[in-house]
Formats: sequence, structure tokens, C-alpha cells
Amino acid sequence: MLVLADANLRLDASAIDYIELAFYFVLVLGIGYLARRQVSSSLDFFLSGRSLPAWVTGLAFISANLGAVEVMGMSANGAQYGLPTVHYFWIGAIPAMLFLGIVMMPFYYGSKVRSVPEFMRRRFGKPAHLVNGISFAAAQILIAGANLFLLASVVNLLLGWPLWVSIIVAAAIVLSYTALGGLSAAIYNEVLQFFVIVIALVPLTIIGLVKVGGWQGLVDKVTNSPGGSAQLHSWPGDNLTGFGNSILSVLGIVFGLGFVLSFGYWTTNFVEVQRAMASKSMSAARRTPIIGAFPKMLVPFIVIIPGMIAAVSVSEYVKDKQVLLDGGKAESGVTFNNALLLLMRDLLPNGMLGIAIAGLLASFMAGMAANLSSFNTVFTYDIWQTYVKKDKPDHYYLNLGRVVTSGGTILAIGTAFIASNSGNILNYLQDLFSFFNAPLFATFILGMFWKRMTPHAGWVGLVLGTASAITVWSLSQAGVLGLTGQGISFVAAGTAFVVDIVASVVVSMATKPKPDEELVGLVYSLTPRDSLKHDDTGENAGWYRKPGLLAGIVLILTIALNAIF
Repeated sequence: MLVLADANLRLDASAIDYIELAFYFVLVLGIGYLARRQVSSSLDFFLSGRSLPAWVTGLAFISANLGAVEVMGMSANGAQYGLPTVHYFWIGAIPAMLFLGIVMMPFYYGSKVRSVPEFMRRRFGKPAHLVNGISFAAAQILIAGANLFLLASVVNLLLGWPLWVSIIVAAAIVLSYTALGGLSAAIYNEVLQFFVIVIALVPLTIIGLVKVGGWQGLVDKVTNSPGGSAQLHSWPGDNLTGFGNSILSVLGIVFGLGFVLSFGYWTTNFVEVQRAMASKSMSAARRTPIIGAFPKMLVPFIVIIPGMIAAVSVSEYVKDKQVLLDGGKAESGVTFNNALLLLMRDLLPNGMLGIAIAGLLASFMAGMAANLSSFNTVFTYDIWQTYVKKDKPDHYYLNLGRVVTSGGTILAIGTAFIASNSGNILNYLQDLFSFFNAPLFATFILGMFWKRMTPHAGWVGLVLGTASAITVWSLSQAGVLGLTGQGISFVAAGTAFVVDIVASVVVSMATKPKPDEELVGLVYSLTPRDSLKHDDTGENAGWYRKPGLLAGIVLILTIALNAIF
């Protein structure tokens, strides 16, 4: 990114753009201040007092994910791989989001747990709980660093500040409103940020398509560009996986991404689950991820398509894309991470540029705030309160949560420099998900549907699953395994899942399970069906509030999109 500034690729913002940005930041901090007035307990700070309506938590659910992965990562993927990137949405997100709403949320919300690691403690005991709590906290700091790095990159290009200064300033802004108002401030800002992101990226997509001659013009240009026509079809996605075999590529996408990585992320990642748990009722909690699935289906059109347009219209990519695809360094200093920024530089006039920059900043702030708000909850409740200071007054944990948010921000500043070494930020993040989410999903899903799984199996499976994923990644980095592209994370995730399942079964058969009465509400077969149902009267009445019907509509639309593209 420092190379970018030296290469004079800075965004040419004017006074009106800066005024728009200043207004946006004042609005964000104002929401944090107003939310602070509603925080009187730790439950208010960490879970918004479980008082928010479904449409708010649903938009926050999707906005929390509209961070580095969605906006810069997917546009980078669009520039590098093209349409196969849609698998991260239609295969790698929607089915798992629907499963979370229909199957998992009744367990989470009905048990009144405050976090996913707390659910693990009730199911498997303290060893698995501690392993999960520590690994989750570490993952959130690493991912927050990735969001922070990209946020600072925008500031760096906009103002020309050194990257380290940009990182510190960007971190201070997110810390301010998250520490003030806790989860409520994060959620209400995420709703605002969702609309800002859409308002910013829709015009960019439309203007970009006009520039390249519409959809057919884009098709022609992509066909004749490095990477060729493989970038125009979502299946089999050989260029994305790097497997070089269409059958293996489809298996990798369906099992590695669509099952292990996707379900591991969406159903056990507390960053997302926390938004649903802040809902005011079981019905609202179940609808939260399903409501989020509607805009999620359409996000590819405003993040992937601009990346593809950038790859065939931005002069730096026209010149250097083949070099980048070959793993080399471009003479211009660009990486695929810069695709959206450079398209904005080339296409947007002043005034609209300020809105687009605000949209980018909003996406990174939403992602980082989501990481911080879930980090402070897990660290405070699942690590500090459980293992360090157990019986302090509630106000102690409320104040601690604010201190932990500050500490998490400082750590994220450090991990931002780790993320800065990645040429494609999505590769980096998918590797992290294979380390942390894939084994957690294996432990979670086996424990939920197999009552014989024991507490010892819970922590052993997590540790060995994570170790196996890191081993696969290390071997690929050393050149021992011939894996390229994002197939590395698919294979690592699949390996972690299988190792976790096998280890859990073996250990379970050799150790003693919990008695059935301790597993009610935690294991599907032992939980009364009535306790998993929600009230469908009053404000939960109406066909448009039925989770099953809404999920069916989303599924049909997603299948149609896969068939079309």
C-alpha cells in the first residue's frame, strides 16, 4: 500500500468528499453516544438486553459480514477469478444461514447462553470451553486486523498518511463508538453502514458496466483477458480452487466451502450468532439470518462485478494482471486487493467519490466493530468471569468490557501488519476460517446430534482438528503439497473436519459421556420439541414472519441464481 502512494495512485478527493466523510463520522460517533445512554448492565453492553427487532438484527447480521471479506476481498477475487467467486455467497453462505435460522437458533436462544463458547461449556465442560474461547478470541483479533488494514489502506490512499498512522486513526474511530455503546452501538451502526455500502457500490457497478459496454461488453473483454472465459462461469471453478481437475474442483467447492467452511462460519461463529441472540424473541432470532439471506444473495452483483470490471478497464491491471496471476509483483505496485479503490479512482466524480469512500470505510468499520464486540463478550464472560474473577458485581464486568474493547483494538493494530503481507486478503481470511471454524463446526454438529460424544472428545477434537488444518496449510506453503489459490483453505478445512470427527468418535468410545439429564436442551434427541418452538402470535404473527416459509423462498431463489450463472 505504501507503494501505491508512491506510485501516485491516490484518490483525488475534493472538499465536498471530505465534508461527506466528516458528516458520516459525526453520525457514527453520535449513534455510539446515544447507545451509551441505554447501557446500564453487562447484558445491555454485550447483548443489547435481547431487545432488538428482527429487521434490525437481520440487517446487522449481514452488515457485520460486509467487512474486508465481502467488499475488498470479494472484489479482489472478482478481479482475479471472476464469477466463480459467487460460490462464497450462493454455496458458501445461504444454505448455512438458513440452517442456522431453522435448526440452530432454537438451541442458542432457548438455552439463554450469552455466547457460543458458553454453549460449548454446557455441552462439553470447561476444557472444550476454554480451548474454544481462546481460539475464538485469537481469530477475532486476527480478522479485526484484516479489516483494520483495509480501512487504513483507504485512509492511506485518500490522505497520503503513512500506513501506521492510518491504522491507528482508523482503529480509534471504531473503538470510540464500540466502547461507548457496546453491541447496540455496533448493531445500529451496522444497519446504517449497510445502506451506506449499498448506496456507494450500486452506482459504481452501473457506471462500470456502462464504461465497458454493458454486460456483453464485459463478457467480451473478460474472454480476451488473462484468465479467459473460465472467469465467466461459476462452475466448475477450477481457477478458484487451483485443483486442475473439474471433478475435484466441484467436490472442493461443495464439501470444503459449501459444507465445512460455510457451516463452520455461519452456524458457530459468535460474530454472526451474537446479532441473532440480541433479538427480542425466539421468532425474531430465527428470522435474523433468514432476513439477512435476502440481501446476501444480491451482494455479489455489487462486489464481484466491480472487481471484474476493474480487471479489464483499470490500466494497471490491463498491463499487469498476467504477472499477478503468475504470482509475481506488478511493476505498478498494485495487488488484487486494490481493485475496488482503483475503479473508484477512475470512474467516480467528486461528490460521488466521497459517498463511495464512506461506503468502503463503513464496510471495514462494520466488520471490525463486529469482531471487537464479539471478542469483548467472549473474553469477559467466557475467559475472565469463568476462570479469573467469578463473582464480581455486574458493573465490574460492564467496565471490564470497555477495557477489553480497548485492549482488543491495540492487538488488532498489531495483526493489521500481518494482514498487510497478503496479496489477496480473502486467501488470508479463508485460511483463518479453516484453522478455527472448521474444527469447531465438526465438534459442535457431532455433539448436538450424538449424545454419546463425551467432554474429553470435545476438546481433543478441537485441538487435533485445528492442528491438522495448520499442518496442511504449512505443507502447502512449503511446496510439499501442490495446492494453489483458495483450494488450500478448502483442503485444510475438509481435513480439519474429518480429523475432528474421527478423533471425537475414538475418544468418545474410550471415555464416559454425560448423563442424559444434563444434556436436555443441548442435544437434539433429548430436547422436547415444544421448547424449540416459538410464539407465532402478536408481533410474530403473519405468513411473512414464518421462518420456514421465508427460508424456502430464499432457497428457491438461490437455486435459480446458480442455474442462471
